[in-house]
Amino acid sequence: MPTHVYKYALRGYAATLTDEALARAEADPRVLFVSPDTEFHAESCAGVSGQEMQCVPIWGDRVKVERSSAKSGDGRGSVNINVAVLDTGIDPTHPDLNVVGGVNCANGKSFADGNGHGTGVAGIIGARDNSFGLVGVAPGANLWAVRVLTDKGRGSQSQILCGVDWVTSTRTDSDPTNDIAVANMSLSASGEDDGNCGLTNKDAAHLAICNSVAAGVTYVVAATNETADIQTHVPAAYDEVLTATAMADCDGQPGGLSDCSSQRAAGALDFGCLPQTRDDTFACFSNFATLPADQAHTVAAPGVADRILLPGSFNGAGTGTSFASPVVAGTVALCIASGHRPCAGLTPAQITQKLVNDAAAYNTAHPADGFAGDPLQPEPGKYFGFLIRADLY
Repeated sequence: MPTHVYKYALRGYAATLTDEALARAEADPRVLFVSPDTEFHAESCAGVSGQEMQCVPIWGDRVKVERSSAKSGDGRGSVNINVAVLDTGIDPTHPDLNVVGGVNCANGKSFADGNGHGTGVAGIIGARDNSFGLVGVAPGANLWAVRVLTDKGRGSQSQILCGVDWVTSTRTDSDPTNDIAVANMSLSASGEDDGNCGLTNKDAAHLAICNSVAAGVTYVVAATNETADIQTHVPAAYDEVLTATAMADCDGQPGGLSDCSSQRAAGALDFGCLPQTRDDTFACFSNFATLPADQAHTVAAPGVADRILLPGSFNGAGTGTSFASPVVAGTVALCIASGHRPCAGLTPAQITQKLVNDAAAYNTAHPADGFAGDPLQPEPGKYFGFLIRADLY
């Protein structure tokens, strides 16, 4: 029996059909087509409860995560890859995250997140594709919490080295299932690239990252937020990493269509320069590249008022290149682990170059999808790179 009969917007009915009845309906020349009774739901990312219905955040719309191989947001996406988050830790009990292990290099205790920063980063990379919370670029990724920063978001070089060393160890032990392929570092310190993996200026962190890259780990790092040249900030300056700058997107669409008023009303634009932020422009706080060598490993991603996860199953908003970097890290994870695996078999250096080249090729062919400040609409003296695209992988 029909559950609904339609007479005005269209002529037809809704009903539960057996396979045989469905076949007869589809074969009937009077039937234009048969459509499945798909689910609709109210869209909201504004709730704070982890039990709210899931939706794709604005930053996900902007890089088209729903069109990637994982189809983030359809409730079925899953990416089997190991990703390390070198940060303040990750909440291991968060129901929207697949935290499989980790290490504490900050104080020798739990790798659980006492700050929130690391959990926010982890959610952008790999929040599960389920019925609540947010969805990440590489949903369900195996997340490794490498706690190198304290609850106050501070850490020493020795702690950073401990984290990089631990990540590298997964590539050399006897267990192939724990091999970390991608590592995100949304952190920074003053420094520079000597062009010699730290051997000339005695930079142990640079040497460690070079050796870790040689072992097969692709590092994605934040450009950081001083409105300065990345050549004076590490690890962003290292040629061996993929560096993420930030752009502002307030509606998930290109073209500068939003006035960003809703983000301002929510207090999500929390840097001093942001009250006048315009949609689809470079983020006013973002560091940038000037040297050709740095431009060669720099891309951009949304980093203003990003919707993020927080410990304890709550959602919040974050602004900064810290949250642009995991968008890129998740995209790298897709490139390596997706079904058609365009990055399979490539070295980290080749993966970095592929992501840079693919972003450049796409945006050059589709200039309207870019932002004010990208290489096609350059800001004098500042290179922010091309906007990354998850749907390329």
